[in-house]
Amino acid sequence: MKFKLGCQLDYDLATDSTFIFNICAIENEYQQILARSLEIKPDCEREEFIDPDRKNSYFRLIAPQGKLAIAYQAIVELKHHTDKIKTIEETSPAQLPLEVVPYLYPSRYCQSDRLMKLAQDEFGNCQPGYARVEAVCDWIYQKIDYISGSSDSHTSAYDTATERAGVCRDFAHLGIAFCRALSIPARFVSAYAWQLQPPDFHACFEAYLGDQWYLFDATRLAPTNGLVRIGTGRDAADVAFATVFGAVQLNQMNVYIEKLGDRVAESKPESTAYSSISTTFE
Repeated sequence: MKFKLGCQLDYDLATDSTFIFNICAIENEYQQILARSLEIKPDCEREEFIDPDRKNSYFRLIAPQGKLAIAYQAIVELKHHTDKIKTIEETSPAQLPLEVVPYLYPSRYCQSDRLMKLAQDEFGNCQPGYARVEAVCDWIYQKIDYISGSSDSHTSAYDTATERAGVCRDFAHLGIAFCRALSIPARFVSAYAWQLQPPDFHACFEAYLGDQWYLFDATRLAPTNGLVRIGTGRDAADVAFATVFGAVQLNQMNVYIEKLGDRVAESKPESTAYSSISTTFE
């Protein structure tokens, strides 16, 4: 599938300011960037960095006082590998690749150590493996209300489990925290999400099962095979779409994605689209 996607960001700057953006779709085995453009007004010198593991693509710029407008657009072809599997097993910590081990640890927004008892009470008797992570997603979908504006940049997975409300970022953090509490490595994924209404940057998570990463979205607001990855990290702190150093006001943000040849969907997709197909990434 091919998608046209992008974003437009408009800022007012009270002083010269430094920005680090993570808004560009990453290119990897499953995502091919067919075309890409990035416009910055006023024209500013920028530095770009793609990490060696192809998990994130950043660019940094220093903008003068006044107005700043960013317009990013890309055409991306997705070739996700999908499996109809329910029996894939968990990998014990003793057998995990060492580069995966850090995703077992608690992090700023995913305090798995504080959710151990709840995770064991709710999921300890579930069939280990893919089915258990699905049970985690089902629990979050059923127990946590998706309410725009119900959380902020300080809200953690523990807060979401306690207050039972959040947005996609919070659903992902809670899924990650529960998985780590069950000794399943998990990590945060930011993405452009086809059929997400209203359009916005989206958050989901991956769990490491068997010998690869599998993508999960507890919100069920967008099909996983229409997610175009932007960045991956321990939690949202690693993949913020913009990190700003200076006195800055965001005036407008427009995010869009459409499948080429199709019109953008107007309604929420049915939850059955997520029941049997898993999407894997390197």
